[in-house]
Formats: sequence, structure tokens, C-alpha cells
Amino acid sequence: MAKIASIPVIDISGEGDQTQVAKDLVEAAIEHGFIYIKNLGKDIPVEAIEGAFEMSKKLFNAPLSEKRACTIRHNNRGWSAMQYETLDPGNQRVSHPLLLLITVVSLTDNPQTGDLKEAFNFGPFINSKAQQPLPPTLTGEDEAAIGAFRDLCEKLCLKLTTLLGLGLEVDPPDFFTSAHLTSPDRPSGTILRFLYYPPHEQLPAREAVDRAADVRAGAHSDYGSMTLLFRLRGQAGLEILGRDGKSWSPVPVVPPGTEEDPGPPVLLNIGDLLAYWTGGLLRSTVHRVVFAGGRDTEPRYSIAFFFHPWGGAELGVVPSQRVREFAERGDAKAEGNPYAERKVLTADEHLQMRLRASYAQLYKDKA
Repeated sequence: MAKIASIPVIDISGEGDQTQVAKDLVEAAIEHGFIYIKNLGKDIPVEAIEGAFEMSKKLFNAPLSEKRACTIRHNNRGWSAMQYETLDPGNQRVSHPLLLLITVVSLTDNPQTGDLKEAFNFGPFINSKAQQPLPPTLTGEDEAAIGAFRDLCEKLCLKLTTLLGLGLEVDPPDFFTSAHLTSPDRPSGTILRFLYYPPHEQLPAREAVDRAADVRAGAHSDYGSMTLLFRLRGQAGLEILGRDGKSWSPVPVVPPGTEEDPGPPVLLNIGDLLAYWTGGLLRSTVHRVVFAGGRDTEPRYSIAFFFHPWGGAELGVVPSQRVREFAERGDAKAEGNPYAERKVLTADEHLQMRLRASYAQLYKDKA
């Protein structure tokens, strides 16, 4: 049996001097890349999270014609059909020809199984209005509520980037936060994503699927700076890859010591861009979603908020003495960490590189 992931729980809700909290957050980001953020309703009310999940269920139950009309575009907004996205294109291959029949979009020219999930990506909202097509099933009230939830997530992420700058003793300490302040002239790739994973027995051609090898979302690291992940109690399946590059550890929805909290802690994970910025000091940990044994008889829902800096932000070395010392020691290169290699990209260049790999169908006409 796989060993349960040991991930620290950090409470950031206190007032006053946050220096120690900032240091604890940085140490967790260095050691694990994943951190539970204790959520007692101060940053994101439990009711707002519950409401977002209800809207997610409503959206994915919308008629297929409505969702198809909102199919994802090159701006990374909209609906992604079952198996349309392939997060691990190097390993997600067809294991049986019948699997080609279970996707809404033909995979004839792209023989990969793709992820066993649907997703809907929301870009920015202006005056409570989404800047993209939405299924008519969602009312104007739903639209405003989704926008408000997105705003809460963004505010929490700005708080976290401030703490990371403080904990790393970056000069200036608002280096990360400033890079994530957006405007119409400084758009970003930040996305709020609703996710739906059907139960195993509802998958067409399920007799062709090898349960032991099958995954719901392929192994990947996240494209942005950081991700907030919201899950429902009893809906397991998330796993993280160990430092050995071989072993996978399940990530509990409710970590020990938080069972009595009104809602599970929000799960934070460091993304590629913070890893680039720090030369690999902060870990962008590879993770995946799998079928969780006998607990995959119900649909699985999750919500992810992918936080990105504005598109023109350059991913040079962050001005931090600790980051410089880490680079001089060569620890990251010794581990074979790809983010130790200095290749200065902008945030948008990195995002487009990753999207092209994940959405082969969408980008095949732009090769």
C-alpha cells in the first residue's frame, strides 16, 4: 500500500507580524511543493466554496450542445471535453482501439487516450461578467457568484505571494506580488477551472480499460505560479510523485488534525513559474489523479485556481540571497531539476509552450 503524503498544514489567518508564518510557508514550498492552507472561513468562506461546487455540478449537467458551444479556444477559456486534454502526452497512449471511440472529439490524428475528465476554464470577469461564452444553463446570478469566487481566490493568492516574498527575503519583498497585479493592459493567464471526473463504471468501453494502469489526469506539474485546489470530502484520487521520481503518494482531502474544521484546508501547490524564478529552490511537484480503488463509484468534482503573473513578466532570477546561495551550491542541478537551467522566458511564452503540449487537437492547425 502506498505511503500517505506527509504535507504540512499552515494557518495564515493570524494578524500582526507574519514573519514566522512566511518562513514556514517557504520551508514547506522548498521541501514539499504542496501545502495545506488552513481555511477557517477568513480568506474564503466555506459557503463560497460549497456554492462554487454546486455551480460546477450545474454546469457539467448542462446539455452537451451548450457545452460544445463553449469549447476551449487558444485563450485557454471554455469547455474541455472528455479526453480532449492530455496532461502527460509522453505516456498517455491508447491501450485498446475501443478507447478511440469514447472521446467527443476524434483522436484519429492523435493516438493518445487523453485525461478521463471534463473541465471548464474561466478567464477574467469584468463587472461580474465573464469575458467568454457561458452555457445558458448558468444564470446571471450564477455568473456573478463564479466571478466573486474567482476574486476571493485571487486575493488569497496575492496574500500568499506576499508571504513567499517575505519568507525568501526578496528585495523588494513585493517582487512576486507586483508581478501578479493585472489590468486591461497587463492581462494574465490566470484561470479558475471546474473539473468533473465521471465514475469508472460510467465510462464507455470500460471493458477495455486496465484499472491498474488507468489514470484520470496524467502526471504533470502546473503551468503557473501557484495553484489553489478545492476538493470534496470522500473524493480521493490525487497523488504526488516522490523525490525518487518513481513512488506515488496519495494526498488526503482532510489531513490529520483538521477533521473538525468546517471545511477541508485549501491545498496549495507551487507551479512551474515560481520554480523558474527561484532556480528550482521552490518545488513544482509532479502530481496526477487516479481511480481511488473502491471509492470511484461516484463522480469526482474538484476546483482549481491557476494563478499566473501578467503575461510579459520575465522569469529571471528572483533577487533573494537565499536563492543565490542555492544556485551557487548547485543543489538543484545535482537533483537533475530542470528549473535550475537558466532560460529566461516570459510567463506567456511558458504558458503557450505547455498548452501546445496538452491540447494537440486544438493546436494541430497551428503547427
